[in-house]
Amino acid sequence: MSELVYERLKENLDSLKMRNTLEILDNYLERAIKDDLNIVTVLDHIFAEEAKSRRNRAYEQQVQLSGFPIKKTLAEFDFSFQPSIDKRQIEELATMRFMENAENIVFLGPPGVGKTHLATALGLEAARSRFSTYYINCHTLIEQLKKAHFENRLQDRLRIFSRYRLLIIDEIGYLPMDIQGANLFFQLIARRYEKASTIFTSNKTFSQWNEIFAEVTIASAILDRVLHHCTVINIKGDSYRLKERKEYMKQKQHVINTLFEQKQQ
Repeated sequence: MSELVYERLKENLDSLKMRNTLEILDNYLERAIKDDLNIVTVLDHIFAEEAKSRRNRAYEQQVQLSGFPIKKTLAEFDFSFQPSIDKRQIEELATMRFMENAENIVFLGPPGVGKTHLATALGLEAARSRFSTYYINCHTLIEQLKKAHFENRLQDRLRIFSRYRLLIIDEIGYLPMDIQGANLFFQLIARRYEKASTIFTSNKTFSQWNEIFAEVTIASAILDRVLHHCTVINIKGDSYRLKERKEYMKQKQHVINTLFEQKQQ
């Protein structure tokens, strides 16, 4: 290959924004010549690596835009600590088939049992599958909708939240909601109903959602749409935070005992 042709090749790769190919080109061409690889094998490897790189970049970009408070995967979740959770059911949800059918997921359980971890982990899987994904705390969501309503741009805000293929609404019920907030929440759920998937987490049972949404009729209308096509996962177990706190205190006490013993010697 002449120097002129090689430079033109690099210019074209740059023009096409094939950054990964530009990075691996020199080393791979040396290997191809050394191993006497045919042109089809060379092209197959180069394009496969370029496609992989673009998928990774798209994933990282999606994750940055999704607003996740944590980036924990399913592999990091300790299913042995929460035996009430069916691991196979979570793995089935991770296939994203529920997304294809615009179905919802609700994680119920007391604080600290892993609801946000599981919701976010599924959100990361959705992002990896190139579904537009967004995480938001329920209180923050209501405040944003109220602000948009006050500024006469509620429909624009609802349209933005409705366009995500997966919306994660975390911590429903942790803070009280007035009648306006409940109405705004209903409008969003109604717009997404049977069109896109939503993951909800809550520390309240469904029988307590009347208290969350201030009015029985609104609560019933919300539950009707949330649960129509939905997988409900009720987590009954100990708090991970308390577990970590106990482990920390145990380690701290061990250090204190060790220092005391050394001082006694």
